[in-house]
Amino acid sequence: MALVCGRRRKLVITAWEDAMADCGREAYAEGIGTFILVFAGTGAVMVNKISDGAITHVGISFVFGAVVAALIYGIGHLSGAHFNPAVTLAFWASGFFPKRRVLPYILAQSVGAIAASTLLLIALGPVAKLGATLPLNDNWLQSLVLETVLTFILMFVILGSGLDRRAPIGFAGLAIGLTVGLEAAFMGPITGASMNPVRSLGPAFVGGIWQHHWVYWVAPILGAQLAVIVYRQLSDGFRDFQ
Repeated sequence: MALVCGRRRKLVITAWEDAMADCGREAYAEGIGTFILVFAGTGAVMVNKISDGAITHVGISFVFGAVVAALIYGIGHLSGAHFNPAVTLAFWASGFFPKRRVLPYILAQSVGAIAASTLLLIALGPVAKLGATLPLNDNWLQSLVLETVLTFILMFVILGSGLDRRAPIGFAGLAIGLTVGLEAAFMGPITGASMNPVRSLGPAFVGGIWQHHWVYWVAPILGAQLAVIVYRQLSDGFRDFQ
């Protein structure tokens, strides 16, 4: 039994090393991009608290949308600009992303998010729960439904603007960034408008805030997968994609 376990562990390690060798630079780019996303977005939440609301909720929403757009244009050519496990899994389910890169990408995204929240804690202190996402009034079912819908919309826009060859060229970053900002503006007070498991993971992990955290993994992944199913029908089985 020990020999079998040892062989399995060696196979897992070998597979992991092969995956990192295959997409090491892309995974690093994903980690850096996710760090910037969480640092800017949740940092805005914390600074808004410190400054007695100087940034405002609309301002926070703008920061999230703007940083996503900037990162897509700045890093998209390096890694595809996922910065979100739900997006990575959706691209894999669509057939546009290899399975061997899924785990390295999600790990890099998680590390980037945790690193950002750690730096914010050191720099600003335990302010505003580090920007953690929590259901309003502990209504996890409401947040589960709404986060699913929000991520469905986001992934639908990503597929339509970023991959469909019929879409105008060069506007994906703007469309996706505007979607993030819009959804954060109108639904942020209810759910936190995460749409991204690692955006929620960073503050939860560093701040030890785990209440209903599972919602922010299940809902985004479910919503993104539903978007894949729907867009597959609208794009003739993705044959209209590049």
